[in-house]
Amino acid sequence: MGFFDTILFPIQWVVAWIMYGSHQLFTTLGFEDGPGFAWVLSIVALVVVIRIVLIPLFFKQIKASRGMQMMQPELQAIQKKYKNKKDPSSREAMGRETMELYRKHGTNPMASCLPILLQSPIFFALFRVLYNLRPIADGTQEPIGPIDAAVAGDIEESSLFGAQLSDVFMQTDDWGARITILFLIVAMSATTFFTQRQLTMKNMPKAALEGPMANTQKMMLYVLPLIFLVSGVNFPVGVLIYWTITNLWSMGQQFYTIKRMPAPGSEAERILNEKRAAKAAKKGIVLEEPTEIEPPKPVGQRQQPVRKNRKKKKK
Repeated sequence: MGFFDTILFPIQWVVAWIMYGSHQLFTTLGFEDGPGFAWVLSIVALVVVIRIVLIPLFFKQIKASRGMQMMQPELQAIQKKYKNKKDPSSREAMGRETMELYRKHGTNPMASCLPILLQSPIFFALFRVLYNLRPIADGTQEPIGPIDAAVAGDIEESSLFGAQLSDVFMQTDDWGARITILFLIVAMSATTFFTQRQLTMKNMPKAALEGPMANTQKMMLYVLPLIFLVSGVNFPVGVLIYWTITNLWSMGQQFYTIKRMPAPGSEAERILNEKRAAKAAKKGIVLEEPTEIEPPKPVGQRQQPVRKNRKKKKK
């Protein structure tokens, strides 16, 4: 067992048991035992189990993202205040005020990335489980949890539209399998793009769509799908299925959250308010338009009041 497998082994063990238990459930429901579609569904079940476990973190992510959005005007004011100041004391003061702003809004830049960061070890663990199926089936590697030689052989022979779960685009000569893999790579990249676009474009106030951080988010909107598009040729079919289903779950979860609880000042909030006003109008009720929140004044020294010149008394 290599160093990478040694580190990921506990997570691989959990992944193996979830897949095996899900397969047992599907066969009980009538799916064919052995190689078959039940093993494909076991990867879908793995996504469902992991995402249910991560639901509390998802709400923390939403809270953190909204905090980042709402603090953008104040953050831009700080950046403007120290724009042309490069001395160490000014840079230190800018960092101190920025951290104080994060504490005020109860957020930080990393909090919105927690779900994807926590899913990365699971992603790589599944990758290693699928990658090691052939050695386990051949008896040249130790089983991973319940996945022994017989079970590994069944998983490896299971396929989706002619592509086996362990097939990799760069390692197969079957063009039927390669076409399926290319379709999954495009699906993974496209769902990644639309998931990010849904979150950034529909659930952010106008102030959050401007500035350096917004430009970085817009860049990542296109960079991440491109990275997946290029690197997907090295992923097994099972991993491509896992990531695509994960993205679809995220899209559905975000769609529900954005529709029911949009961020203040966002396009989604405007649409929700219009729908509520239309429903109220049908009942003869007139709703008050929400007052627009004024952006905070730039952070800086308070301007001192100016006294009026007093007239000198004549002696």
